[in-house]
Amino acid sequence: MDLYTVTSRTAGDMLSPWHAVMARGTAAARQGQVLLAMASFQEALGIARGLLAVPGARSDDCVAALVVSHHNLAEVQADAGGNDLAAAQLALAHETLMHLLCDPATDGVLRQAALRHSRETHAALLLYLQANGPHPAIARALRAGCLGMAVGPLH
Repeated sequence: MDLYTVTSRTAGDMLSPWHAVMARGTAAARQGQVLLAMASFQEALGIARGLLAVPGARSDDCVAALVVSHHNLAEVQADAGGNDLAAAQLALAHETLMHLLCDPATDGVLRQAALRHSRETHAALLLYLQANGPHPAIARALRAGCLGMAVGPLH
């Protein structure tokens, strides 16, 4: 198990609840408490989604929190034998960033953060393919990424 972590706490108090929940999930995963880890990472994902909508939030940190939450949840699901769930989680992370990238309502700073972190989500999709072979959710997310990059941000 190689859980992802975010070491930056520059978003201050806004990310504190997310960090606390992630620490609980990481500890649970390392102790083999799969259900607690999954529940914690789901909770962290909800917090991260909420942070994306907070005006003045540090966009890069908030997008990183979202990606890390998705990826940790996917890893725990895969370790528990849920490859389909893991694939869906990885795909959703990438598709969420592509939506932020292409949505004309997305703030420019948030859009830039989504673009930067889309490299990580894209790499995770490719690693999944390498380790597990083709999966429809992964293929869908890769297509969304291609379309997102071809269309680019809408103004």
